[in-house]
Amino acid sequence: MAIKNRTVEVFDDLSTLSQAAVVQFVELTHWAIGQRDRFWACLSGGTTPRLLFQSLTQPPFAGMLPWDKMFFTWGDERLVPPDDPESNYGLAERELFSQVNVPAENIYRIRGELPPNQAVAEFTGRLQQVADPGLNWPRLDLVLLGLGADGHIASLFPGSDPALGADVPALATTGHYQGRPAGRVTLTPAVFNTARHVLFLVSGAEKAEAVAGSLRGADDPLRWPARRIRPDAGEVTWLIDSAAASLLE
Repeated sequence: MAIKNRTVEVFDDLSTLSQAAVVQFVELTHWAIGQRDRFWACLSGGTTPRLLFQSLTQPPFAGMLPWDKMFFTWGDERLVPPDDPESNYGLAERELFSQVNVPAENIYRIRGELPPNQAVAEFTGRLQQVADPGLNWPRLDLVLLGLGADGHIASLFPGSDPALGADVPALATTGHYQGRPAGRVTLTPAVFNTARHVLFLVSGAEKAEAVAGSLRGADDPLRWPARRIRPDAGEVTWLIDSAAASLLE
């Protein structure tokens, strides 16, 4: 099944991909604040967004953004303390938040130091406090998602039930990937599919098969969780480097 409003762009390398991501991030920020006087972003972990975070702290971008009107959460988090090297929040804190003036109350992190069910309850409770009408969470202006070599997105892994989390914003999950902590909390497609814009950032030849499976051929959301991302009234953009796009026609 074709996805409405989907764009795929291929870049030479991670550097040029990241430059394009920065431009989109800034443009979407100003658009959202012009419309609603606030911007909600859902950040991703992993190594791919690091250049994006770093660029946002540098001229001219750092001075172009109204950080006090920007709100942040995460697509998933590993069940580790925030100062652990594997923490997705920790990555953003080191590379982004420590360099700019985002109010602490604008950061809605998943508390990975808590037991999984408690972390889910605490996180979903905070999201409900700032929910949009008709939802139990805020409608996100931008969702950043990566793609694992195995095809996982956030902490939605191949083989997990595509209907899982259809009516809740977050779940505790388990996923083994590259030796990283297996216990996780993830947002669900219910949240991603109400977003105004979903932006995939994918880099590396090891992800070429996952990119091809997610974008081409049979629609198999069980094998390729990215197939579950179909925003109801939003856009999906894939920014891919040439190595990751090598199996696309």
